[in-house]
Amino acid sequence: MRDFSKMGATVLGNTVSNLIMIIPPMFGAIQSVRDGLEKRYIASYLALTVVGMGSWCFHMTLKYEMQLLDELPMIYSCCIFVYCMFECFKIKNSVNYHLLFTLVLFSLIVTTVYLKVKEPIFHQVMYGMLVFTLVLRSIYIVTWVYPWLRGLGYTSLGIFLLGFLFWNIDNIFCDSLRNFRKKVPPIIGITTQFHAWWHILTGLGSYLHILFSLYTRTLYLRYRPKVKFIFGIWPVILFEPLRKH
Repeated sequence: MRDFSKMGATVLGNTVSNLIMIIPPMFGAIQSVRDGLEKRYIASYLALTVVGMGSWCFHMTLKYEMQLLDELPMIYSCCIFVYCMFECFKIKNSVNYHLLFTLVLFSLIVTTVYLKVKEPIFHQVMYGMLVFTLVLRSIYIVTWVYPWLRGLGYTSLGIFLLGFLFWNIDNIFCDSLRNFRKKVPPIIGITTQFHAWWHILTGLGSYLHILFSLYTRTLYLRYRPKVKFIFGIWPVILFEPLRKH
């Protein structure tokens, strides 16, 4: 039996923090179905949910199989995000088979190689390549196409990168942070669970990226999107077709 007096708070924090990647995207997918949005945006929300569920299972069990369920969906979801971003300015319900084939092939290659070599650095580099592609595409959109979306675009990017920073701090100073938590009250120790903060911030950043991509797409399709905050806290996109005069 695990010694929860030593690791229970860490396991609990790293597990429950995944809820931000599970519940909000599920509602986003349901809302997208109701609004009749293109299936790729429904897939984006569901993919983020799968990442959260996989991460939940891994941190709850710490098994290798669950680790794959955590890490590989990160690649697949990012591929969906890339597809959405590069198809923002196409006719409605169009399908770019060349890009789709390229991303599916990329996912298959990454999966095959990662299952064989089992090298975390390989996964991180491949994931980083996809994120870098999204960053470049987002900068292009907010610089030359829709400059007024800089707030949403840069907020999603900034929150994600902050989570990435916390993740690296946790990796580098893991032992020091663990010893620090033993010496301070639990309420203070919880705030230094930087891996949990990685989940929260990257989950929020990814969710905001979907909103940014969806906002860009609906603007191009001549809808009137607006960011609203549920209970003044959680952002969602509401829109209606542009009225014809």
